[in-house]
Amino acid sequence: MAEHTIAAIYTGAALVKPLSDLMKETLGDYKIMNILDDSMIADIIEAGGMTKAVKRRLYGYYEIACASGAELILNTCSSIGDAVYGAREFFPIPIIRIDEPMARRAIELTDSIAVLATLPTTLDPTIRLLERCAQEAGKSIRTISALAEGAFPAITAGDAETHDRLIAETAKRVADSCDVILLAQGSMARMEKPLAELTGKTVLSSPRLGVEQIKGLL
Repeated sequence: MAEHTIAAIYTGAALVKPLSDLMKETLGDYKIMNILDDSMIADIIEAGGMTKAVKRRLYGYYEIACASGAELILNTCSSIGDAVYGAREFFPIPIIRIDEPMARRAIELTDSIAVLATLPTTLDPTIRLLERCAQEAGKSIRTISALAEGAFPAITAGDAETHDRLIAETAKRVADSCDVILLAQGSMARMEKPLAELTGKTVLSSPRLGVEQIKGLL
């Protein structure tokens, strides 16, 4: 029997192991092909958003995934999330945004959502995603942007403690003005439980919900 393959595209190393482990645990028989290019996120940060060059590079990885026999592509980074909409028109396999199921769940639960991120370039794409999903659901929502400044450089430098502390401080600051806190980056997923305990709010992260959607599709 031929092996079934899922290609996961990453822009940062922090998420590769936890997400691969989660996929192996949830999807069992599927072979996972990890494609990591952290220069994409560096270019996005420098430009303040998605560029044509980054999009072209990303679509190159989609091509590689298709040529390698992948049945599905998982876009694991919210900063490059908007690129999937154009790509879905001409790639022959499904391209999944890891954060889409999380956004839909948040909208089912409430109309008051705080988007917590460690990168400014993730905030806008995540808010656009929420607005797109809300429109599809025929709902109107109110979003708050919450940036944990300094957390991304901390995790990039391997300082998880500072990363987690800055996220916790930011969550505490916005908790009173929302019903649900959305963790905009998959790399923040391990903070889901601690933040829920700290704030008493519903906290959502993307990896598990994203992988459950893949399981449903396959």
